[in-house]
Amino acid sequence: MSGERLNFELDHEIGIGAVTAHGGVAALIEHFRRSGAAGLVDASASYKKRKRGLSASEMAESLLALWACGGEPCEDLERLRAGDGLQLLLGHALPAAQTARDFLASFDAPELPLLGGGQSAVREESTGLRGLAAASAAVVADLQRRRAVKQATIDLDATVLASSKQAAKWAYDGQRGYQPVLALWAEQDVILAEEFRDGNVSASTGNRRVIERALAALPAEVEQVYLRADSALYEHALMVFLDKRKVGFAISVPVSEGLRRRIAGLDETAWRFEREDGEAARHWAEIDYLPDGALTQKEGAMRRLRYIAVRISKKQGALFADGSQVRHFCVVTNRDDPKDGDAGDLLRWHRGKAGTVEHAHHVLANELAAAALPSQKFGANAAWFRLNALLYNLMSAFKRLALPEELHAIRPKRLRFLVLNTLARLVCHARERLLRCASAFARRALDRFRSAIHAPMPPPTPA
Repeated sequence: MSGERLNFELDHEIGIGAVTAHGGVAALIEHFRRSGAAGLVDASASYKKRKRGLSASEMAESLLALWACGGEPCEDLERLRAGDGLQLLLGHALPAAQTARDFLASFDAPELPLLGGGQSAVREESTGLRGLAAASAAVVADLQRRRAVKQATIDLDATVLASSKQAAKWAYDGQRGYQPVLALWAEQDVILAEEFRDGNVSASTGNRRVIERALAALPAEVEQVYLRADSALYEHALMVFLDKRKVGFAISVPVSEGLRRRIAGLDETAWRFEREDGEAARHWAEIDYLPDGALTQKEGAMRRLRYIAVRISKKQGALFADGSQVRHFCVVTNRDDPKDGDAGDLLRWHRGKAGTVEHAHHVLANELAAAALPSQKFGANAAWFRLNALLYNLMSAFKRLALPEELHAIRPKRLRFLVLNTLARLVCHARERLLRCASAFARRALDRFRSAIHAPMPPPTPA
C-alpha cells in the first residue's frame, strides 16, 4: 500500500459557493440574532456603516463566525471570503481584514477618564463596549429562560494575556500584556461580566465594579447567589457588600506573618485530616481570627466570619521547593448553614473554581482568539476580548440546548469537530433553501438547537 495513489481525483466543477466546511456555525449567529444581542450591538455602536457595507452587528457576526470556525486574526477572514458558502448562510458577505480592524477601532475612546485615577487605573468603557456587554447579557438571559437554573455560583479570577505589542504594559509576572478579569456563572458556564485591563493593573483593583456588573447580569429567576475568589478579593468593604447582598462567599486570605503564627500555634487536636495529595497531606482547622480594624472600618461592621486554615505538610520529612516542610493557607467565608457541610466541604467547594473560571480563561486564550489581540488601541483590544467572551456564551448555550448532558463540558475544539465544522451544502429547491449536512449527528444537534431557540417562551420575570 505504501506510495499508492488514493482512489479519487479533484473535481474543480463543484459549485463551491454553495458548499461550506462550517455548516454548524450559522446556528450560533442565528442565536446571536434571536436573543436580541445583534440589535443591542447595532443600537450602541459608534461604527459608521459604509455605503452598501455591513452593519455593526454584521461585523460582529463575521468575527464570531471566524473564531467559531477556528480562525484567529482578522487576516483569516480572507479564507472564508474566498468562496465558502458560510456567507450565503449568514445572508451577508464577510469583511476584509482592514475593514474588521476599522470596526474594532471604533470602540476605542482614549478621551474617557480613568476610573480611580493613576497610571494603573482602568479606563471607563465606551458606549460601544457597554453595548457588547449588554449583548452578552442578552445571550445569558435567553439561555436562562430556556434552561432555568435557580442557583448562581460566580467565580471571579484575573489572568495575564501575554502580548508583544508596544502599548502593552508590564504585568506582575514580568511579561508584557493585559490582565482581564472574568466573572463566570459556574452552573450555566457563561461569562456574566469581564473587564479588559492593562497588564500593570493590580488584580485587586475594581473588583466590586465587576461583581456589581455580574449581579446585574443575573436573571431575576436566580434565587441563591454564591461567590468564589482568590485573595485579590480579600477586602473588608467588599465582603461587607457581599454579605449585605446575601451572597454566600469563600475567598482566599493573604497569609500575613501574624496569621501564619496564629495558624502554626494551633493545637494538633484542632486539625482535621482532609486527604493525601501526592507526597503531601492536607489538614484543615477553623481558627478564631479577627483582622485588625475589621469592626472599625467606615464601610460598616459585619457578622463574624469563619476563617478556615489549611495545612499542607510533606510526608516523611520531604521538603517543598523553598525548603519548608509545611505550607499554610486560609479561606474566609460567611457560609455557616449546616447544609453547607463542614469546613472541609467548603474548602473543596472553594477549590472548584479552578475547573470553571480558570478553564474559561484557558479556552478564551487558547481555543478561541482572545490572545490574538489585533491592535495597539486599548479599546479595540477590549472589544476583541469582549466579543470572544460573547462567543464563549453562545457556545455554552449551544451545548446546553442541543447536546446531551455528557457533552456539556466539551471544549470548542471538540464542538467544532462534532458540529460546527461539518461539511454542508446549501440547496435551493421548490422555493426552499435546504442545508444538507454530511454528519447525521450535527444535523440532529442543529435541529434541536434551532427548535429550542425558536420555541415560544414566557416573557422574562420582572426584576
